[in-house]
Amino acid sequence: MKPEAFAAVMATGIVSIAAADHGLEYLSVPLAAVAVLSLPVLMYLTAVRWRSYDLQDIDTVVGLFTYVAACSVLASRFAEHRWVVWVFGLMALQGWVSLMPMLWMRMRRLGLTGLRDLAHGTWELASVATSGLSIVFMAGGIMFWAFIFWVLALGLYCVMTTLIAWRALGEPEARRNVPPDHWILMGGLAIATLAGEHIHAELHPGPLAAAVRGTTLVTLGVATVQILPLAVTSWRQMLDWPAVFPLGMYSAATYAIFVETGWQPLDVVSQVFFWIALAAWLLVMAIVVRRGVRLTSGYGLRPE
Repeated sequence: MKPEAFAAVMATGIVSIAAADHGLEYLSVPLAAVAVLSLPVLMYLTAVRWRSYDLQDIDTVVGLFTYVAACSVLASRFAEHRWVVWVFGLMALQGWVSLMPMLWMRMRRLGLTGLRDLAHGTWELASVATSGLSIVFMAGGIMFWAFIFWVLALGLYCVMTTLIAWRALGEPEARRNVPPDHWILMGGLAIATLAGEHIHAELHPGPLAAAVRGTTLVTLGVATVQILPLAVTSWRQMLDWPAVFPLGMYSAATYAIFVETGWQPLDVVSQVFFWIALAAWLLVMAIVVRRGVRLTSGYGLRPE
């Protein structure tokens, strides 16, 4: 099992949130149940495989940030239950505090050229997880740390995106073969938009509120601009969890801005992307189930 396996919980949780945004509880509740039940299963499987993970590899460390993001998404999904927010929030924070120093040390060891040669979309998970914690802090009523983590997430996004762009400019092959994890480039901005909107909603009118609102509009705009190039270059790779999460997050982000601004077209956009995300989720889940059936039948576990 790969370190980034928790992306399945991230994707399922955010599609559940997007469904709840549009009052589709008959979809949101089952999806939330799947996400909650999947988390401990993946935690157990990760613990079993822990010794096989190369924690000196930066990709392994970055992949494990999916655990942080998954816990944050579940905390957001059940934000109306304060104790659930604290449980999942503390799990996410513990993971972030453990992983971030490891990431920093491996980045220092690689140096600029080493980072450029290895950078890819999965590295944005560090920013995604940090934005997720910002949302959790807001759900817990802790504005100061929500703002700090939001700013940190934006900084991480800029650093990782610069490295990815640097590599793409120097390697034509990296531009031609766009893997599904590059969808996280869009997802990183979408979740930053959502975090910013949560912060803005609690700020009093003034320069800081205006700056936060302006930043969220910029992040949403850049995320929107990225969708078409990603769809054109990697539409075949959309059927994987790293692509499902950004689609669901874009739906949630546009809905949050719609609620704040009343801009009706954003509600329509949010609904469209929710259904796209749900369709992608169903297809990916079908692929996962099919692989599971093949695996069990290969070991003789399926009755003839």
